[in-house]
Amino acid sequence: MARAFLVVMDSVGIGGAPDAAAYFNGDVPDTGANTLAHIAQACADGLAEDGRSGPLNVPTLVDLGLAKAVELASEDRFVGDHPEPSGFWAAATEVSKGKDTPSGHWELAGVPVPWGWHYFANTSPAFPDAVTKALCKAAGTNAILANEHASGTEVIERLGAEHLRTGYPICYTSVDSVVQIAAHEDAFGLSRLMDMCQAVAPLLHGMKVGRVIARPFLGDVGSFKRTANRKDFAIDPPSPTLCDWASDAGRTVHAIGKIGDIFSGRGITDVIKGRDADLMDALKACVKTADAGSFTFANFVEFDSEYGHRRDVSGYARALEWFDRELGQILTTLGDGDLLIVTADHGNDPTWVGTDHTRERVPVLVHGAGTGSGGLIGFSDVATTIGAHLGIPALGSGRNFL
Repeated sequence: MARAFLVVMDSVGIGGAPDAAAYFNGDVPDTGANTLAHIAQACADGLAEDGRSGPLNVPTLVDLGLAKAVELASEDRFVGDHPEPSGFWAAATEVSKGKDTPSGHWELAGVPVPWGWHYFANTSPAFPDAVTKALCKAAGTNAILANEHASGTEVIERLGAEHLRTGYPICYTSVDSVVQIAAHEDAFGLSRLMDMCQAVAPLLHGMKVGRVIARPFLGDVGSFKRTANRKDFAIDPPSPTLCDWASDAGRTVHAIGKIGDIFSGRGITDVIKGRDADLMDALKACVKTADAGSFTFANFVEFDSEYGHRRDVSGYARALEWFDRELGQILTTLGDGDLLIVTADHGNDPTWVGTDHTRERVPVLVHGAGTGSGGLIGFSDVATTIGAHLGIPALGSGRNFL
C-alpha cells in the first residue's frame, strides 16, 4: 500500500503571489518579495558569506524542479545554470487571506480559511483591556510586559531582565494573528507558561486570533536563548483536513515538528518535536519504518524562526543547503510507490524590509510521480493529490495535479 510524505520548508516562498500588494511589512507592500530567488541572488553576489560561501548550492531541490518553479511563480530568474529537472514540479497559490502558519498549513491540508483573522493594532498597548486582564489572570500577576508588536528574540533581550525582576510574562504580537508569551523556563516555570497559554486560548480563539504561542527561554541577562519547548495553541481547523481524512480511513498519521499544534492534534497518531536537526532524524527514521498506507506530515520551522524573521540571508542559505543535503539522502531510501512532496506555507524574504512574513507563492516539488510540470496549482490541490495517492476519499475542493 502506498505511503505519502508532505514536507513543509516553513517560509520558503518563491514570489509571484498575485495579491501581494494587499500584504505589508510596515508601510511597504510585499509586491516583489521572493524568498528563494533573492537568497540565490545574494549568494551569487557574494552577500551571504557568513558560515558558507559562493552560489546557493541546492542540487537536490533543483533536480526536483525548484528553479523551474521559481521562474513559473514569479518570472524571477533563479540565478545559475540548472539542468532539466528529473522530478515533477509546480507552483502553488494560496487563497486564504493570511500569510501565516495556520492559513498555509490548513490550506495545504485541503481547508482554506473561511474567515478573516483578528489582528492587533501596531500600537502601544496593542491588546485591548479585556485581553490584558485575561493574560494577567492566567499568569497570576498584576501586569504583563511588552504589550506591543515585537520580534521575539529582540523583546526577550530587551525585557528579559525586567521579566526576571518582576515575574511578569512578556506578551507580544505581530502582523500575524497571534499572541506570543515568552517566559523563563526556570524562573517563571515551563508548566506555568503552558497553563497560562491554554487558559487564554479560548478567549483569543473566540476573537479569531489564530494562535497563542508559548515561547520559553533560558539563560541569564545578556545570554537569553529560546528553547525547543515552543508550543502553539492553535484554533481548530473549521472542517476535516487531510490528517482527518487519512485517520478516518484507518491510516497512521505521523506529525513531525509543529504539525500537531497547528492541527490541534486532530487526526494525528503521534507527534515528534524538537530542533530541525532532530526532526530531520525523525523524518529519516519515519521513511525507513512508517507502515504501508501511512501519511507523514513534517514541518521544518527554523528557516522561518531563525533566519527569515531575523533577516539573516547567510543563515537562511546555510539552512537551505543543509536541508538539501539531508533531502538527498532521504530520496535514496524511499520505496517504490512512495510519494514525497516538498513545499512551503508562505514566504519570509530575508532581503525584505521589516521582520514579518511575505505573501508569496510556494514551490511544490514531487518525488515518486515521474518527470513533468503541474503548472500553477492551488494549495488545496496538494491535499487532494496526496489523498488520491493514498487511495482515500478527498473531502476538500482541490484537484489532483499529477
